[in-house]
Amino acid sequence: MTNSVPPRQTPEKPWRSEGAPSPAPRRRMPGGWVGLAITALVVFLSALLVLSYVNNGDEPTVSYTEFSKQVADGNVSKIYSKGDAIQGRLKKKAPLPDGKGDYTTFTTQRPAFADDNLWAELTEQKVTVTAVPVVVQRSFLSNLLISLAPMVLLVLLWVFIARRMRGGAGAGALGRKAPPKPVELEVGRRTTFDDVAGIDEVEGELNDVVDFLKNPQAYRAMGARMPGGVLLAGPPGTGKTLLARAVAGEAGVPFFSASASEFIEMIVGVGASRVRELFAEARKVAPAIVFIDEIDTIGRARGGGAGVGGHDEREQTLNQILTEMDGFSGSEGVIVLAATNRADVLDPALTRPGRFDRIVQVSPPDRGGREAILRIHTREIPLAADVDLVQVARTTPGMTGAELANLTNEAALLAVKRGRSAVTRGDLSDALEKVQLGAERPLVMPEPERRRTAYHESGHALLGMLQPGADPVRKITIVPRGRALGVTLSTPDADRYAYTEEYLRGRIIGALGGMAAEHVVFDVVTTGSESDLEQVTGLVRGMVGRWGMSARVGRLTAIPGDVQQAYGLSAAPATLDTVEHEMRRIVDECYESACRQLRDERGKLDALAAALLEHETLEEEAAYRAAGITRLAKDADV
Repeated sequence: MTNSVPPRQTPEKPWRSEGAPSPAPRRRMPGGWVGLAITALVVFLSALLVLSYVNNGDEPTVSYTEFSKQVADGNVSKIYSKGDAIQGRLKKKAPLPDGKGDYTTFTTQRPAFADDNLWAELTEQKVTVTAVPVVVQRSFLSNLLISLAPMVLLVLLWVFIARRMRGGAGAGALGRKAPPKPVELEVGRRTTFDDVAGIDEVEGELNDVVDFLKNPQAYRAMGARMPGGVLLAGPPGTGKTLLARAVAGEAGVPFFSASASEFIEMIVGVGASRVRELFAEARKVAPAIVFIDEIDTIGRARGGGAGVGGHDEREQTLNQILTEMDGFSGSEGVIVLAATNRADVLDPALTRPGRFDRIVQVSPPDRGGREAILRIHTREIPLAADVDLVQVARTTPGMTGAELANLTNEAALLAVKRGRSAVTRGDLSDALEKVQLGAERPLVMPEPERRRTAYHESGHALLGMLQPGADPVRKITIVPRGRALGVTLSTPDADRYAYTEEYLRGRIIGALGGMAAEHVVFDVVTTGSESDLEQVTGLVRGMVGRWGMSARVGRLTAIPGDVQQAYGLSAAPATLDTVEHEMRRIVDECYESACRQLRDERGKLDALAAALLEHETLEEEAAYRAAGITRLAKDADV
């Protein structure tokens, strides 16, 4: 595929040159300014001619004989004379002599040989002879100014088009956007590390970038160079964009932000041109930071799904980014930050030394980090005295900064709806339920189905209470939320980073508790276990195929971590058959254990279900009390 973008009129300076390159040359307008001047002159003369025609065509010229006849008939109201030229107005319309209409105002010429008594006739007919023209015509200056108006509009339109085309891509108006502008360069409060919490180890790595932007001379004197780029990798919502803004705010430099998808257009070459514009703008105000979000959109490994000859738009854009980054030197003072949640699919040329040679993992915050994030997001929210952010942080393991911000906002919205002046503990609890479990549904269930749901959730909760090392049960409810008819919420007392086989089996037993309770009590299997079975399948697949927890499969990875990939391509058919057999064996063993424990503890199951039917929702203490189980002591570090 050939490049549809015309070549630039003057070549750009190589990006490897020292200092910022000179501004890009301006594009000429089609036809040049000579064409503009000729077009403006033609427009001006045409307008002047039209105005002159319209201005002089309103008053018909009649013969002096017709004029004398109208005076004699007493139909002339007033006249104005300048020399032998006479301009007048009739009292009532009169037909033109040629029969082409009527007239009221007129002009005529008194012959030099006329020897009539015109003044006496005018006096006799009481015709007013005025000293000013009967019909005031526009002056030449007025016609000149009016005729200039179209020309001025033409020039303004011409200048607007010239500015749109100046320095842009060859594609012109077909998809070109305005160059990115610095964010909060002069006014407004900049984002700093004070606005970022929960990821202190990441701040430590980015402090090198901040220090380089503040003191570049010290690094150059030592012969050190900063990384060509810093890649922020992590799940969505962990604060990658906020970190990039904080780095720019701490260093006090301009911050250019762009999404990788904004570079992509149907026209080949536009994306590469936009990359050039972005980096050129950053160099003008260096030191600066260029941030590219979701870089995996254009940074995926090349070669797969490319266009004819391998030169599709994505590859050209990626090649331009690689070229720009490879051309940086320390003296330019431009740092490139990028964010992605799919670092594993990036092209190796992006992550090689000299480009994105520093990869910073941005993970969800731990308990202390969640507490700090909650304090940041509640700075502008009035909190009641009973709110304990430490407890909220403890019950929100795995939540990212964006999810915690959403949690505090939902709590504030609930407080406003309830007419409160401050957010209470109940507002935060209800907001957490809404975020984690879904919104309540006004669904009235028949009594048999409601009873079956109570036993289903009681089965989940009771097995969670009985399993050693299992996550504590925080809440049980049979109020429909989201897609579920009931929910059992279990969260750990402390963050976990590695899981034992015993813990994972306990998770599977707890997830199968609802189906097992329905089987033990009602001897039925319902569709209410769909989400439970999805959770069980994911856990047991990881145990057997990825984490080496099956002696028969062995200590190997038979299933890749990317569940979207067809994992049949990563192992032999016999190995996959063994994986399936082991998955079924573990699930069957866990299900038999769940049914056996529920039969042995049938009294506690009935008591918990009865409490649920009575109260619909049970908090942690009430749930353990109803089941008659003593809550185990919390971890020592909690």
